Amino acid sequence: MLAEVAMWLDRRTSRAADWPVDKLLAAKGATRVSVVLPALNERETVGTIVTAIRTELVERVPLVDEIVVIDSCSTDDTAAIAAAAGAEVFTQDAVLPGLPRLSGKGEALWKSLAVTTGDLIVFVDADLCNFTSDFVSGLLGPLLTDPEIGYVKGCYDRPLISPNGGTEGGGGRVTELVARPLINLHWPQLAGVMQPLGGEYAGRRSLLERLPFVTGYGVELGLLLDMLETVGLDGLAQVDLGRRVHSHQSTEALGAMSSQIMLTAWSRLQRHGRMLPLEAPATALTQFRRVGDGHDVRVSDVQVAERPPMIEVPDYAARPSLLP
Repeated sequence: MLAEVAMWLDRRTSRAADWPVDKLLAAKGATRVSVVLPALNERETVGTIVTAIRTELVERVPLVDEIVVIDSCSTDDTAAIAAAAGAEVFTQDAVLPGLPRLSGKGEALWKSLAVTTGDLIVFVDADLCNFTSDFVSGLLGPLLTDPEIGYVKGCYDRPLISPNGGTEGGGGRVTELVARPLINLHWPQLAGVMQPLGGEYAGRRSLLERLPFVTGYGVELGLLLDMLETVGLDGLAQVDLGRRVHSHQSTEALGAMSSQIMLTAWSRLQRHGRMLPLEAPATALTQFRRVGDGHDVRVSDVQVAERPPMIEVPDYAARPSLLP
């Protein structure tokens, strides 16, 4: 580990418990805070998460100014449950409808910039089974108390839950098998970031609106790498949120996710001048599934689409009506 990484770990890593809400409220002043949940068919968990944020951080302590759920065209009643719990809900395709339609988690996060008003934006996945409001307050701590910090990642233990029980530390398979090796190879300054792909993080609008967003699963890695390029290592922080329990995807789905992570890393290597221009990598992923005595060949396109910095979108630049 680089010496600067060890110093960063010591200086820029804290725990959620280090940021009591009364301390944050005193530091908040006129700063507006938005919490965003991207959601796709998360009826089992989204209401509980929104309710916890509303009761603990809006009503009991006025730390959060708005809770926004971006519904990625769910086929269940995710949107209705989120609205009943107190969130303002936007259908992903209804935001900036004049743009070509794209899909994916990153698309929901990008579009949230157009319908939120916060100076600080906290992103929280909508499938968390053990959510507590200190996930939000913890991520806000470094941003509200240190103007040098531009972006905060959550870190946590991730158990792998299966019908036969759980394995502590067994979650985050794409992180450990793909993202962490890539980061240590090409961006060793980020070797101290414990959960580079984690879905709980927060940043300043003034930075987020000036960065491109990968629309698919590479969004977290893309933002982290672009933030390093923009604010440097000392402009980043991480907060230990304890334990994160959420739903898991199949190994086949994780293969597609891994491909998008690798493509995102490749795009940043080129964009940030870390390798010579090369022929663009192939984006077809071939996978196999046994069928009877043979195998079914499945080929999917894992191409990584990307939205430009939101500040470059005319409808966003002319958005005074969205501001309080």
